[in-house]
Amino acid sequence: MRRANCPRCGGRLARDNDSGRCTPCQTAERDRLISPPVVPAAFWEHEPIRQALAERHLGRVIRAYRHHPYHGRSPLPQTVVAGWLGITQAQLSRVENGPPLVHLDRLAHWANALRIPTAHLWFAPTGPPRHPAASSATHDANHPGPNRGRRALLAGIAAVAAGAGLLDGTDQVRPRRIGPADVVRLNAVLELYRSVDYESGGGLLYREVSRFAESVYRMLDWSHPTGLAPRLLAAVAAARQLAGWTALDAGRHEDAQRHFAAGERAALAADDMPLAAMIRYGQAKQLQHLRHNRDAVAALQLAHAQLDTQATPAMKALLWGAEAASIAALGDHRSALNILGKASDQFDRIVSEREPDWLGFYDRGELLAQYGRVYRDRARQDRRHAPEAVRYVQEAIAAFGPANVRSTVLNEVGLCSALFLADEPEEALVVGARVIQQSQTLTSRRVVDRVINLRRDLGRHRGLPEVVDFERRLTAHAHGAA
Repeated sequence: MRRANCPRCGGRLARDNDSGRCTPCQTAERDRLISPPVVPAAFWEHEPIRQALAERHLGRVIRAYRHHPYHGRSPLPQTVVAGWLGITQAQLSRVENGPPLVHLDRLAHWANALRIPTAHLWFAPTGPPRHPAASSATHDANHPGPNRGRRALLAGIAAVAAGAGLLDGTDQVRPRRIGPADVVRLNAVLELYRSVDYESGGGLLYREVSRFAESVYRMLDWSHPTGLAPRLLAAVAAARQLAGWTALDAGRHEDAQRHFAAGERAALAADDMPLAAMIRYGQAKQLQHLRHNRDAVAALQLAHAQLDTQATPAMKALLWGAEAASIAALGDHRSALNILGKASDQFDRIVSEREPDWLGFYDRGELLAQYGRVYRDRARQDRRHAPEAVRYVQEAIAAFGPANVRSTVLNEVGLCSALFLADEPEEALVVGARVIQQSQTLTSRRVVDRVINLRRDLGRHRGLPEVVDFERRLTAHAHGAA
């Protein structure tokens, strides 16, 4: 292959890079679908933007923003910017071409979303704050609340997939010859879906991801170069794995099993043992959630056997950490702690550049969370271990990145349990009230189930009126989530 330059930044492309863009530019392309970029101060001095600001027409400001040369030769698509603002593409078109907006709340919300400096605005951005728990059907239908904005983002991702020839309005795309660039685009779309999953939970996007995964699964029957088959199979397996994971998180267990099974077949056909092991890990997490811990241990041990010499330190740490949690749930705490020690040893050997991209979520917070789970199970038999459970969960929460919202909330639930077990009911109630509220901002059935299960650790504190009231709230939460 000939050496070439990236058309976006001018940097030299690697010889085996057939995507047409360098890795940083591919990342920038993906990131711009998630949130507006941080632009330099001179950005707002561009004449079309200055003129639109002088006209006090935010719709024209947005149009000038999309067409700014900073974004490259092509303007930002309306679908992308609409996703940032929490509206549809059709609504944004009307905003850009219709009369000026006068609703201060909406003006302030959109100006803040685009990071327009206050000095350039003709109004004070002081609209009323939106409560994070305001996610009722009425709010979602009438205001650009969090779920509506996320749905607009998902619509934007689907539009990207359709534009890349990976999906269309009939859930199928016309058969054609597949090339390396198609696999690159497929993986880029999957990365976008993963970012939404970390932040919002699988309930919001499992239908979208399932539709996408089943659409690309049909691509295996299309013509493609023989040498591309392993990469295509691996990409399809990764799509099925994510579909299974989001279905699990949404409480759709039959769908999760179906996707995991199809993904495992594709991963084995691609001879991608790490990806096959990752799918086994997803199956084990489902079994743990359903409290089938012996089956979960068997699935994790099979994943280890499949990996054999292809096991990386992160894969070993991930699998051993999950296995320790199941063994602790079965009552063998000594063995669980020994396995956690092996996971910690492997974690210290991780070199990020040598690990699969889809393992990017695994960090120290995930490892510490497993320590917290093991010590919580131990504390249910012997409360002297409860302070250690509290400490490990607090350290896990501190280690999670800001984008990993669901894992943070799951461990806040674990912290609430550990505090009850540690005879700290006042602190537990503070955390418990917070997690009930946080669970309403996520679309994760797993989180809801964990919150409801807090009732089993109230134990000896049920004599306190505040705890009785908290248990009533948990019961009401269970009925509301049913």
